[in-house]
Amino acid sequence: MIKYHILIVEDEPAIAEVLCAYCTNAGYTVKHLDSGRDVINYLKNNNVDLILLDLMLPDVDGITLCKSTRLFSEIPIIMITAKNEEIDRLIGLEIGADDYICKPFSPREVIARIKVILKRAGNLSKNLIRQSGFELDIEQYSATLNNQNLDLTPIEFKLLERFIKNINKVFSRQEIMDSVYTGFDDVSDRNIDTHVKNIRKKINKISPELNPIASVYGVGYKITF
Repeated sequence: MIKYHILIVEDEPAIAEVLCAYCTNAGYTVKHLDSGRDVINYLKNNNVDLILLDLMLPDVDGITLCKSTRLFSEIPIIMITAKNEEIDRLIGLEIGADDYICKPFSPREVIARIKVILKRAGNLSKNLIRQSGFELDIEQYSATLNNQNLDLTPIEFKLLERFIKNINKVFSRQEIMDSVYTGFDDVSDRNIDTHVKNIRKKINKISPELNPIASVYGVGYKITF
């Protein structure tokens, strides 16, 4: 069973505590941030399935965070706020929020909406991986960065897929060989080094400043954003 990861961004301790408790009891993995300053960094370095985002935060507001998130990710966002004017709901939805709940709210209603949105997102993207500008279509073996084709070979695709599914996890060369090669007896760790080098070149061709695949001396590789 998939255990979804919910990021709760809420600065009111009592509300955050309730949301965390209900989400945990519903079977979700929960991360709570009480301000907006670390949200984008967290999203780029962790696999998050849905965000509960307070609109009124003490530093970076929810509207700005929603806009920034939509520059690199389609993670479902439910905005939660004390504001209930129609204009605020419209702004939130127009900039990419998937739903909008006004305080005071029923925690059970929040959980119900989370379930609906996660089910819808799962149906739409079960064969897609989106992370930090990358989009991988598992069924078609195609990968893009910032909507530009990376032109990966099948092995390169499988390698990048494994990295992006496991952000910050260090893989040894042997682990990589075991996961991306099947039916090959004459593969060495030099093959992996060559594939990583080629993936880096293709990424840099599109985004010269980007180098997400890091070498871990004496071990192997990891991807980080």
